[in-house]
Amino acid sequence: MKLDLVLILSLCVSSIYASPVDEDALEDEDYDDQALIDAFLKQSGGSSSNPAPSTGGSKDVNSKEVAIKEDNKAVSPEVLQEQSPCVCVKYFLCNIDNGTVIENGDVLGLIDIRLGTGSEKTKNSPCDHYFDICCQSMRDTTPETRNPEFKHSVCGKRNVEGVGFRITGAVNQEAQFGEFPWMAAIVVQERQEGKAPLNVFLCGGSLIHPRVILTAAHCVYKKNAEDLKVRLGEWDTQTPDELYPHEDRFVVKMIIHEEFYPGALYNDVALLILNEDTTIAPNIDTVCLPPANVSFDGQRCFASGWGKDSFGQEGKYQVILKKIDMPVVPKSTCEKSLQRTRLGRYFRLHDSFVCAGGEKGRDTCRGDGGSPLVCKMPGSDYYVQYGIVAWGIGCGEEEIPGVYVNVPSFVPWISRKMAEAKFDTNYFKLSRTVS
Repeated sequence: MKLDLVLILSLCVSSIYASPVDEDALEDEDYDDQALIDAFLKQSGGSSSNPAPSTGGSKDVNSKEVAIKEDNKAVSPEVLQEQSPCVCVKYFLCNIDNGTVIENGDVLGLIDIRLGTGSEKTKNSPCDHYFDICCQSMRDTTPETRNPEFKHSVCGKRNVEGVGFRITGAVNQEAQFGEFPWMAAIVVQERQEGKAPLNVFLCGGSLIHPRVILTAAHCVYKKNAEDLKVRLGEWDTQTPDELYPHEDRFVVKMIIHEEFYPGALYNDVALLILNEDTTIAPNIDTVCLPPANVSFDGQRCFASGWGKDSFGQEGKYQVILKKIDMPVVPKSTCEKSLQRTRLGRYFRLHDSFVCAGGEKGRDTCRGDGGSPLVCKMPGSDYYVQYGIVAWGIGCGEEEIPGVYVNVPSFVPWISRKMAEAKFDTNYFKLSRTVS
């Protein structure tokens, strides 16, 4: 099976609900970007003729531009026509150095996937799928693969070099496979008469416990838990043939912050409780949460997601998970920058937000809502989640940072809610050790 998920991925949040809006306008309909925009502009005396801003989550996912495959099936090599000197195998089953099929099961070394370049032995491959390469068979055309038992010790371990293979020559900000093992895709199941439910990508999220996802409240506000599903371990949404499989889980409960205000997205944080534990693996693991009141001002941190690569209709959702590094912007600087936008000089940035970005073309965007902003803890090799993609003014505008949920300020709330649900909070603590 493989989720016919409508993809939404990249890096660039948009829009803005900085002033209170008339919630009555939203009473009789689902939480909808345009309704909020219209309410906001009506209250501020503006016009919706400007390009529509949007929360990072959002709703034009119904365009069904991209569908995520659903099964992770082992695929045997496909023997080419008799005159061909090679067979098509998955990239991780071919020795790049000599172009021969790996026959001893040793597939865990790093293999360079060269995007747009490739070696002489593989770049002219006759294989149909880009994950397959034409590889010489020394003897047996059915190589073995193995996924050894995975042991981990702490949260927040970013796989900088990827898991099992490495992309080199990437030019479109692709993340490595398994680089951010906490990354989650949240989908909503849309009922279709006489057909199986259509799984539509909704938002990003992060794994903080094998059964708990951290995301933005605006992503799941007014949604039913039974209609939501979470995928973990995903990377390329269009292939089932990755080295390690993804896992899908159903949402059984949503915990939205009691003081979440949809008009201005204050306290925009939520927890999703899954129906069963996810399996911790090289491509699936938890992110750490930071100590309360920690600051990363000036440090470059990473956001990841499948959202649009630019704002507006020309923006495209992404197939492969993307990443972007950007500086954390001090609150006072961010507030002044946002005051120079249509928000006006009286705008005040709420304490439940932090900011990052402000560099031309480097931002999160529509479809990235709920996705994590992670920063490396000083003096360690581990990452903590400092932000959750919330909103912005357009995407990637110079000197206009994106706005993120202030995760450190919500760690006490998260810990309390998890304790009430009897979940172990050690999974997201840097000090945890797992034997």
